[in-house]
Amino acid sequence: MKDTIIKSPHRKTEDEPFKSTRNACKLCAPLGASVAFKGIRGCVPIIHGSQGCATYIRRYLISHYKEPVDIASSNFSEESTIFGGGANCHAAIDNVIRQYQPEVIGMATTCLSETIGDDVNFYIQTYKDLTDRTELPHFVTASTPSYQGSHMDGFHEAVTSIVKSMAEAGETGKHLNIFPGFISPEDLRQIKTILEDFGIDYILLPDYSETLDNPIWDSYKRIPDGGTPIELIKKCGYAHASIEFGTIQNKGSLAGRVKKNTQSSSAGDYLQTRFGVENFRLPMPVGVGLNDQLFEILTKVSGKEIPLKYKKERGRLVDSYVDGHKYIFGKRAVVYGEEDFVLGISAFLNEIGIEVALAASGGESGMLEEEIKKYCPENTEKIISRNGYDYEIIHEWCAENKPDILIGNSKAYYIARDLNIPIVRCGFPIHDRIGGQRIKHIGYTGTQELFDRITNALIGYKQDNSEVGYKYM
Repeated sequence: MKDTIIKSPHRKTEDEPFKSTRNACKLCAPLGASVAFKGIRGCVPIIHGSQGCATYIRRYLISHYKEPVDIASSNFSEESTIFGGGANCHAAIDNVIRQYQPEVIGMATTCLSETIGDDVNFYIQTYKDLTDRTELPHFVTASTPSYQGSHMDGFHEAVTSIVKSMAEAGETGKHLNIFPGFISPEDLRQIKTILEDFGIDYILLPDYSETLDNPIWDSYKRIPDGGTPIELIKKCGYAHASIEFGTIQNKGSLAGRVKKNTQSSSAGDYLQTRFGVENFRLPMPVGVGLNDQLFEILTKVSGKEIPLKYKKERGRLVDSYVDGHKYIFGKRAVVYGEEDFVLGISAFLNEIGIEVALAASGGESGMLEEEIKKYCPENTEKIISRNGYDYEIIHEWCAENKPDILIGNSKAYYIARDLNIPIVRCGFPIHDRIGGQRIKHIGYTGTQELFDRITNALIGYKQDNSEVGYKYM
């Protein structure tokens, strides 16, 4: 198969300069930080920059999660852009404290505030020195200029900053730290169920399973219930071990790369280096193989056997692979989205016999191809793995190479519609369907649901495009 994208005038190559990004296959860094901050109990995010940044983030999160999402802003004007945003920062903090009484304020920077060199930590300290308030929330800052990263970089930067600002030393306990990465609220609930079935005490960070997927309220709540409490985050420093999902984006923090041009640690790596908490890292556990790794780690760190419930779930999943094999084997898929998401889905597809024709992400780690080869060893020569792709490049590639299915978020729907290719929506964001926050991806049951959706999408496409209609498979 020929990689025709090399000929595109929009493709960056060694002998041809990059011209423009059209419809980026990534979102802004402070958006990812805001999701992480929403996973802390009593936290209100503040975007230090222009009002438009906060509005964009609110719109994207509300459209996907179908929940009210309050994101405050320091609301830069032309004056603050020239003279600095210190006064705006103080006003934003004061307004948020007065209106929300938060336990935590998470402040993420934007391209504008980073470009003019605003020192947010200095502004916060100045506010503390000048205020006459006797009780102040805990402050967490994340350096998240979007010109140096994606929403995943912002997410991981915020999680690492949360841990660095709160974790304390102590006598080693029996609890586990779980850093799940940017997954759905339903996936978070699935993780908690697995840990509780194992009888494991845990700290899940971040936990937005309730804050971004609430039950219906009798009256409006300015700060939704749920989130990881501060008192638990403090215990991260003396956990028995940490488990992190994600082997790509987690490897370097955004602030570390922007300010020091070095790879800074993830939350799990930081705790291992600073407090000696052993860190286990694996890709997003989709499929039998990666979930087997997760359950082996849980067995090792807990000393407990895998509950029978999950052995049966695994058995049903393998049985479904056999049932559906004839419908999916040899089909060619394009997988796109966040790098860790693309890796987990690609490993799963490789496992069930679907050829990953293109694994594409707007992320710029440069590690996607290496990780795909590691976890998709059977089809290494056939898989085209690309960082820095936008949706128009993906569109051009699909038009030339004609894959059988698209798997990823809703932003590629126009490609599927134009080329008459089935699309399975998963990941983030999903703007054109209900229930994006309730899609399950991980665990044996999450894999089962995903397998059924992919198989049925391929069957349905064949059925709808058959010259002779049929009612049996």
